[in-house]
Amino acid sequence: MIFHKEMLLLYAVTDRSWTGRQTLCEQIEEALKGGATAVQLREKELGKEEFLREAAAASTLCRRYGVPLLINDSVDVALESGADGVHVGLGDAPVAEIRKRAPKGFIIGATAKTVGQARAAERAGADYLGVGAVFPSPTKKNAVRITTKQLREICDSVAIPVVAIGGISLANIQELKGCGMKGVAAVSALFAAGDIRKAAEELKKAAQVAAGSGYPRYDW
Repeated sequence: MIFHKEMLLLYAVTDRSWTGRQTLCEQIEEALKGGATAVQLREKELGKEEFLREAAAASTLCRRYGVPLLINDSVDVALESGADGVHVGLGDAPVAEIRKRAPKGFIIGATAKTVGQARAAERAGADYLGVGAVFPSPTKKNAVRITTKQLREICDSVAIPVVAIGGISLANIQELKGCGMKGVAAVSALFAAGDIRKAAEELKKAAQVAAGSGYPRYDW
């Protein structure tokens, strides 16, 4: 899949904390129907075989909607499952090493919390950056916070696109307007919602305003 910045507009990050009534794949499909433009499969507790099965199923689903699936942290699962890419944190496999292993078109996202980290990830071959936490995060209570000023500085320091992450909701998303990111990542604002599809629709519209940069109002 060819990566382009519009894929970051509404970046859905999974969390199985709210499964029960629906399976994780059913929840992902609701987010896709609502307009999610990328999905990151985040699993911290699953064994590799179960993670692979889930990733393969999610990859097939996302492909039907023309949306990239990225795997959080696990390069092996991303490569073996047919996912479109991987997102790695500061303590995970180095971007440059992943780029050597990965096939052409494989998407690599990297976390950055400083201008230095952002520039280093760009030099190493990252396609985009995940920057945050921009607000207190209910899913990562110990996440290091960054200010909107820091977010703007990071966006200005690199040529690759940035997606903001961390506690983003309809109530606070417009505080990010003018920071220069190309989209927002959402976890609980999507998957803890009673109506995931509606939540995605509303967040996508709000993200178009917050991201600015002349985004048209896409109907994905």
